[in-house]
Amino acid sequence: MTALSLVIRPERPEDAAAIARLQARAFGPGRFARTAYRLREGAAERMDLGVTAWVGSFLVGSVRMGPVRAGPAAFVMLGPLAVDPSFEGRGIGGTLARAAIEAARQAGEGLVILVGDAPYYSRFGFSPIPPGRLTLPGPVDPVRLLWLELTDGFAAGVAGPVEAARDR
Repeated sequence: MTALSLVIRPERPEDAAAIARLQARAFGPGRFARTAYRLREGAAERMDLGVTAWVGSFLVGSVRMGPVRAGPAAFVMLGPLAVDPSFEGRGIGGTLARAAIEAARQAGEGLVILVGDAPYYSRFGFSPIPPGRLTLPGPVDPVRLLWLELTDGFAAGVAGPVEAARDR
């Protein structure tokens, strides 16, 4: 297999259309019905935490984070993490996840949550959120609701319904 000439860089405003096309290729039209998408609806992404992966001028991967809150606690939600189907299995998703987590850590975020596959995300330090601790605005398999504490002790006081934080 030929090595990819992969360029990982922060998301830029002009990447928005390419990211939308990538998400359509990766997830299809059913993505809009998912709870995580509904939570992000109408909320701005944290552009400073978004990361993209390029091969030449072709966008092959993207990860975004958005501001959320549960009560007074403000934190971020990772996703969507999208990799072009023709580039899956090459470590691009893991590279993007690590870069976004590090960006959140550098930005001083205390907690990252996501809805995803626990065996995949556990390698980045994510673990299941204790049952009933956080709820999303729609159905979510509780074993897929995960978190990663970036600041020791931050998660101790985090509980309740999660909503998009439009004021951050």
